[in-house]
Amino acid sequence: MQTVLLIDDDEQLAGPLREYFARYDLNLINETHPEKGLQRLKQGGADLISLVILDVMMPDMDGFEVCRTIRRDEQFKDLPVLILTARGEVMDRVIGLELGADDYLAKPFEPRELVARIHNIFRRTQPKTHELAPISDDIKYRHLGLNDESHRATLDSKVLELTTSEYRLLHLLAKSPGKEFSRDDILNELRGIEADLYTRSVDILISRLRQKLKPLKCIQTVWGSGYRFVEAEA
Repeated sequence: MQTVLLIDDDEQLAGPLREYFARYDLNLINETHPEKGLQRLKQGGADLISLVILDVMMPDMDGFEVCRTIRRDEQFKDLPVLILTARGEVMDRVIGLELGADDYLAKPFEPRELVARIHNIFRRTQPKTHELAPISDDIKYRHLGLNDESHRATLDSKVLELTTSEYRLLHLLAKSPGKEFSRDDILNELRGIEADLYTRSVDILISRLRQKLKPLKCIQTVWGSGYRFVEAEA
């Protein structure tokens, strides 16, 4: 389980997020004051804390200054940082990224999007040796491989950047090639991951997944029914 430090003066935010994060094997700790957040970070160290979430608008020291302080510290110069901004202004995003933030998200946000962005940051920032380490796939086709323990999918040996829902959907289809899955079947499989999924969101997930699997065309639409997986040429 990876530990995420949230530094945000909204005292009502951490509780619900902590419960939601736990479903994705993420341990959320938090501080509501910037200085205390930096102290917590130094106490935990880079070995304990895997990512920091910073709110931009905080008392005494804004999120930008906290990000500067983190990046100036040699032991935290490579620590992933995600910035939250209530204003959603382009300049805030630009400043954050220029200061070394790995990503940003405007408030209000959906918890599932925050988790997806965190997972994407982990995939982008993990050492290359980890990405290339051989992993025995549970499901293996000519071009596609899936490892359920690591939730890693590869296309021609290249790791795909999939959200948790996208991976679970691909795994559901790929483990039963040729089997037709209705939208309700897919919803029932994924509700434990995203409780507010609805029928239309299945089609959106399928569309996103197809884009990431290109040029492989392995997900077929079964008109009037749903979808199925077929082994296809890239």
